[in-house]
Amino acid sequence: MRQQRRWGRRAAILAVLLSAPVLVLSAVTASAAPATRRPVAQGLYRGFTDPQAVIIEGYSATAMEPFISRDGRYLLFNTSNQSPDIAALQYATSVSPGIFAYQGPVAGTNDPSFLSGTPSMDDDGNLYFVSPRSYSQTLSTVYTGSFASGRVASVHLVPGLGAAAAGTVDFDVEVSADGASLYVSVGQFNGAAAPQSAVLSIYDRTGSSFTLDPRSARILRAVNKRGMLTYAASISTDGLELFFTRANPAGGNPAIYRAVRRTSGQPFGHVQRLAAITGFAEAPSLSADGSTLYYHLLVGSQFDIESVTRPATS
Repeated sequence: MRQQRRWGRRAAILAVLLSAPVLVLSAVTASAAPATRRPVAQGLYRGFTDPQAVIIEGYSATAMEPFISRDGRYLLFNTSNQSPDIAALQYATSVSPGIFAYQGPVAGTNDPSFLSGTPSMDDDGNLYFVSPRSYSQTLSTVYTGSFASGRVASVHLVPGLGAAAAGTVDFDVEVSADGASLYVSVGQFNGAAAPQSAVLSIYDRTGSSFTLDPRSARILRAVNKRGMLTYAASISTDGLELFFTRANPAGGNPAIYRAVRRTSGQPFGHVQRLAAITGFAEAPSLSADGSTLYYHLLVGSQFDIESVTRPATS
């Protein structure tokens, strides 16, 4: 039941897209298909401890898909995407560790008729988010614009991203701190709210556009586990730690995992579930110094933002 509820909420974007007659089942594109995996270390990662609720003063409704800005000043998130709600991007400003003050919607990003969610931002203030507002015309869902003081200017589709055919959807995005790479969650659907597959792909900046990294499948082969749904990435500032969500399409709670590598460009390995985070948890976001990991957790009937901590790595 919770697995059905999870996809009914977080992937409401997909239900909206797939309700259109133009969308049909198509094969998973080459950019999204996971490669054959090598054996990797499994188990639990115990570096993070002490789960705590994040307080957003002046806000008590559902808060999902957290993103903490690299300077720690802003907490971005989206509202509930459970029908009849339409998710919209919001922001809060830091007051003290674990406490933020709600400021309102992120101006310039939201469309009253279409979901806007899964925010991510690079060091230069370029905000990325997902919306299905033009999917039926473009097969693209990832938007970007320039963020400053709660407002985003010049919002437009990210060139170079988009599905090869209807039914494949980019439903989550994470940008690296330097703005050079996007970690995109790619889902394949047959008209239902739950995906048949969901994997991560890496896109690299080329001028003002992004192109699929030819090494993407190799770099992520330990992350994109066959038969599982993999989505909602968060990359560390140095690019050596990758946090992500993994769920079993057959049911059960999604969980947050960590993968590591020694140098940039190498494949990620040593995949481990975070022991400190339990329950129905998704959408990790790592602070710039690596000390705090934010995520959303199903608490009763709504999603709230929580965090776990460890000693700073930078």
